[in-house]
Amino acid sequence: MKWILHDWNDEECVQMLRKCKEAIPSKENGRKVIIIDMVLNDQQKGADDHEAIESQLFFDMLMMVLVTGKQRNEREWAKLFSEAGFNDYKTTLVLGRIH
Repeated sequence: MKWILHDWNDEECVQMLRKCKEAIPSKENGRKVIIIDMVLNDQQKGADDHEAIESQLFFDMLMMVLVTGKQRNEREWAKLFSEAGFNDYKTTLVLGRIH
């Protein structure tokens, strides 16, 4: 799911992820859900890239104004995955242009 979950609030994201989990094969048969979305820098880690932080906050505000969604940091994504029943997940951070 590319650029989908940031459009929705946490409760709706959990519902969508649960539906995905129900629809895919068992873990033993290669169950996998791939999510492509922005991961906000955790401001507690002291990120120095002010332009990146400004862009991330802009997208977060845009999601709040246009839809009921938001941008999430790594901790918030982990909470969504856990609440949807995905206990085994991997986050891969990729830097680059937004397409």
